[in-house]
Amino acid sequence: MNILITGASSGIGKQLALDYVAQGHQVWGQGRNAPRLQALAEQGIKPLQVELSELNQVREAFADLADLDLIVLAAGDCEYLDPQAFDAELFARVWQNNVQSMANCIDALWPNLKPHSQLALVGSLAHLLPFSQAGAYGSSKAAVDYLALALGTDLKAKQVSVHCIQPGFVKTPLTDKNNFAMPNLISPQQASRYIRRGLVKGKARINFPGVFSGILHALSCLPARWQQALCQRLANK
Repeated sequence: MNILITGASSGIGKQLALDYVAQGHQVWGQGRNAPRLQALAEQGIKPLQVELSELNQVREAFADLADLDLIVLAAGDCEYLDPQAFDAELFARVWQNNVQSMANCIDALWPNLKPHSQLALVGSLAHLLPFSQAGAYGSSKAAVDYLALALGTDLKAKQVSVHCIQPGFVKTPLTDKNNFAMPNLISPQQASRYIRRGLVKGKARINFPGVFSGILHALSCLPARWQQALCQRLANK
C-alpha cells in the first residue's frame, strides 16, 4: 500500500509509520521537525517537512501524492484552558492544530482521492465528557468526530471510506505533559495495533482501549448536569 501519515515525527503517527514500513508498505511521513524526519528517513519512511497550518504549502507538498491507499491524519496538539480565565488565543491554537490543519490536508488531497482508499482522522475519546480545562481540546476533537461522519457521507459516492480514530490515553510526548492520573494508559505500539486492526476491519469509529472506551460512552449517556458534576469531582481530586 501507499500510505500518508501526518504527525509522523512523534507519538501515534510515528509508531504507525514504523509499523507500516515494517510490513513492507511505502509510507510518506509528514512532520515539522527536520532531525526527527531525518531519523524516520533512515528507517525507510519518505519524509515530508510541511507546516500544515499553511494551506498553500500543504497543497504544494501533497500535489503529487496521487495513488494513496491510506491517509492517516494524526497531527495534532493539546493545551489546557485555565478554569479561572478563558484564553481565546490558546483556543484558536488548538483548533488550528487539530481541525483547520486537518482541513488543509483534506483540501490538498481531495482531488486525488481514489476509489477504495481509506481516510482516517485521529480524534479522541476526550470529547465524550465535559472535562475541566479541556474546552479547547475536547471541542476540537468533537469537531473531528463530526467531520469524519460528514466526510463519510460526502465521499461514499467516490468509494472512499472514512474512519475516526478515537484513542484514550496513549503514552506520547503530549500525554507526558499531563500532571493527572491517566487510567488505562497504553503504549504507542498498542495504539498502533488497535488502529491497524480497526482499519483492516473497516470500522467507521476505532475506539480504544475497549473497556475505557465503553465506560466513557456509558457515562456520556448521563444527563448533562450529572456529567458536569462527575467531571468537577474528578478535577477536585
